[in-house]
Amino acid sequence: MQIYFSIDDYKMDVMENLLVTIQENFTSFKKDATAQIEKGNKAAGTRARKISLTIEKALKEFRKKSIKASNE
Repeated sequence: MQIYFSIDDYKMDVMENLLVTIQENFTSFKKDATAQIEKGNKAAGTRARKISLTIEKALKEFRKKSIKASNE
């Protein structure tokens, strides 16, 4: 459990966690998308499409948190 000394520390930690999540998901997306493109792997294409939706949600959440942090 992490102890935060200010709300700003908490907000930055949340944004950093979102960034890590986005990076990890993009790595998986790139691997699967490449497998579909180069090898015609249909299952990889399905996985890439599914993870793209996860990335989209994380990006929207990051944008929302970023705007909120900028306005405060």
